[in-house]
Amino acid sequence: MSKIREAATILLVRPSEARNALEVFMVKRPGRGDFPDLHVYPGGKVDNSDSEIFDCCVGFDDVVASERLHVQSKGLRFWVTVIRECFEESGVLLARRNGQPFVYQSQKEKDRYSEIQGQLMAGEMNFPEFIRSEKLQLAVSDVYYLSHWITPSSAPARFDTRFFLAAMPDDQVADRHERELVSGQWVTATDALEHHENKRWQMIYPTITNLKSIASYSTVAEVLRAVEKRQHLPSINTELHQQGMQYDSE
Repeated sequence: MSKIREAATILLVRPSEARNALEVFMVKRPGRGDFPDLHVYPGGKVDNSDSEIFDCCVGFDDVVASERLHVQSKGLRFWVTVIRECFEESGVLLARRNGQPFVYQSQKEKDRYSEIQGQLMAGEMNFPEFIRSEKLQLAVSDVYYLSHWITPSSAPARFDTRFFLAAMPDDQVADRHERELVSGQWVTATDALEHHENKRWQMIYPTITNLKSIASYSTVAEVLRAVEKRQHLPSINTELHQQGMQYDSE
């Protein structure tokens, strides 16, 4: 029996400039690893160190996070994981500095953070060290819990994955990190689903279902309200549950 590893992934969304629709940032994995050649959202496995910086989170605490995920404790680690992975894989930092949304103060600082991003990806620095040394706070209240999936037992690798959604911050730019990703791009949910339907993109069931859950929304405010009220999720039928989608109470 394969070990089930905990993971978290995030849908960064923004309004489309050309269409009355939302765009989501998606990346393509290389032809290696657990799920090669797939188009997915930025994300990855939970690290032990993700539980070390709960004191650096602002918006709510571990008690609230754990209640939202229906776990006994340390639910906040999934928010830390997804914020870390978002920065590592897309360069977008969902954080606060001095109580204000994080923005780069200069091109020099932006270049320095890009170097740190590479060091984190290479394992040369850990995320808690980075956050504490820069006196940052993780903006967990800007990250909305979307859905919960556990990879079916028939899969080659199994993950217990929490999906999240966040609005793309102003004054930041999303770009895939070339160390681990083939490509990264903004795409409407409808176009991404069409790419899959036409066999241009490979995507797995959770990715497709989460795209469908946001495809009908045209503004960031609308989708955030729906997700906060848990109105975005489809009815979980037998097929969805067999594919790994978990009920909110599980």
